[in-house]
Amino acid sequence: MNAGDALPPLEIEITRTLIVAGALASRDYQDVHHDPEAARAKGSPDVFMNILTTNGLVGRYLTDHFGPTAVLRKVAIRLGAPNYPGDTMVLRGRIEEIVDGDTAVVRVTGDNGIGRHVTGTVTVTVGGPA
Repeated sequence: MNAGDALPPLEIEITRTLIVAGALASRDYQDVHHDPEAARAKGSPDVFMNILTTNGLVGRYLTDHFGPTAVLRKVAIRLGAPNYPGDTMVLRGRIEEIVDGDTAVVRVTGDNGIGRHVTGTVTVTVGGPA
């Protein structure tokens, strides 16, 4: 693990089920995340993924890469282009900094067919809890 190392990309199919299940699991009952007609009435072409689901997928991306003892210390993300059903999001990461030998700051991006869905940084300790 070195500053500048790229993580392998992760492709995630954006299904209607993923969007709805993520919203329900995070207790986000806003209709734009499960009701296509309500989403259209509010100006969206379809339901779209909520930030908590994106946050969970970013976390999964890093723990899948760094392993089961990895601990996410800080997650700071910002959403951009919405994730709609039928698209694919590709998560990518690059280690920006190594702190204390076993902690990394990783720059993460996620792109879909219409643009950049998520950007941010995650601080992760690789050796597990201290």
